[in-house]
Formats: sequence, structure tokens, C-alpha cells
Amino acid sequence: MTPNGLVPHIDLGPLLPELPEFLAGLLLLGLMWIIVAKAVAPRFEQLYEKRSSEIEGGIQHAEQVQAEAAKAREQYQAQLSEVRESAAKAREDAKTRSAEILRDAKNEAAQEQARMIAEARAQIASEREFAAGQLTTQVGGLATTLAGRIVGESLDDDERAKRTVERFLKELENQPARNQTIGK
Repeated sequence: MTPNGLVPHIDLGPLLPELPEFLAGLLLLGLMWIIVAKAVAPRFEQLYEKRSSEIEGGIQHAEQVQAEAAKAREQYQAQLSEVRESAAKAREDAKTRSAEILRDAKNEAAQEQARMIAEARAQIASEREFAAGQLTTQVGGLATTLAGRIVGESLDDDERAKRTVERFLKELENQPARNQTIGK
């Protein structure tokens, strides 16, 4: 310890510098500090500022890109919503149109069916009239032949035979049908 006892005395031995070496070391330390403070530190500061501004610019650019992406997403969502609405409208229009087409097809089918039924009825009526005429002619011919055999005189006169056949058929129409009374 030192004589006053406050600071301990350290024996550095051969590491204890001489005063001129110590002053030269301090001078070189000061010179190094001035060079670092005047030349190196400002250069580091410039690089730091440059890097900071690049980073801040990158952050701003990233924020700008992010904002643009959010805006693009909103536009996409709006377009998607419009597409969904138009698709729903198209589906409704298609349903309406298909119902109209179905209704029109049913109406056309009903009209075609009615036309075909009318044609069939007309054809049946004409065939019935034709068959009735042929039947009348055949029955008349058979009746005149039979009547001529029964009566014993010839009914070759067409006019007389026709009157006889018509009278016979009228009598048959006026008589109640046996089949109707039997079936009841």
C-alpha cells in the first residue's frame, strides 16, 4: 500500500512503462483518437445513415406494396362479389327461361295433341260415314235380295229398292236395341 493507505501499490515490474514511452503512447493514442473521430467515425456515420435510409425506404416501400396489395384484395373481393351476384342473376334468369320454355313446350304439346285428336276424330268420323255408307249399301243389297226372295218378286228397280232399304233402316233405328236392354 501507499504511504497514505488509500490506493494500493501495485508492482508491475518490467511492465511499468518509462515516462517518455508513456507520453509517446498517450500522444499516439490521442492522434489515433483524432483520426478515428475526424475520418473513420464520419464515414461510419454516413454508411449508417445510408443504410438507415435504405432500410426506411424499404420499409416504406413494403408498406406501400402492402397497401397496394390490400387495395388489390379489396378490388378482387368487390369483383368476386359482382361475379357472384351476376352468376346468381344468371341462374335465376336461366330458371325463369327454362320455366318459360317448359311452359311453351307444354302449350305446344297440348296444341299438337288437340290438333292430332281433332284430326283423328275427323278421320274416324269420315271413316265411320264411309263405313256406314258401305254398310248401308251392303245391307240394302242383302235386304233387297232377301225381300225379293221372301216376297217372291224381283226388286231390281234401284229406286224401289232404295226406298225399301231406307224404310227398313229407319224402322231399325226407331226400335230400342236389344243389346242395350239386355245389358241393363
